[in-house]
Amino acid sequence: MLTVTVLSFSYRKGLPADESGNGGGFVFDCRAIHNPGRYEPYKQLDGRDAPIRSFLEEDGEILDFLDHCYALVDASVERYIRRDFTNLQVAFGCTGGQHRSVYSAEAMARHLREKFSPEQLAVNLYHRERR
Repeated sequence: MLTVTVLSFSYRKGLPADESGNGGGFVFDCRAIHNPGRYEPYKQLDGRDAPIRSFLEEDGEILDFLDHCYALVDASVERYIRRDFTNLQVAFGCTGGQHRSVYSAEAMARHLREKFSPEQLAVNLYHRERR
């Protein structure tokens, strides 16, 4: 079975290591997306909180970004399953690793769980900089 590790991280603290030993996978840069962390009411929240989700979704920028990410990851997951690969890492980075990257990692994990059956795919979700 394929295990996909989806994670969020801060570029300030460097790229995440791939603990599977495969040497990495996808790394998506969320820094071009409007950052809610720049505004005081959102600083102590993260991408799982409703105000952050609303901020990002109302703009729509992140939804387009994620559609492209889904297409790339889905194609690889389908091939990895056919070829009996066991691990894939999908990482989302932003400045602080709290808002855009957390939202994106949560969305990708949900997407993969909905698209692929549990018999095909296990999804692990990890937020490296989570407060």
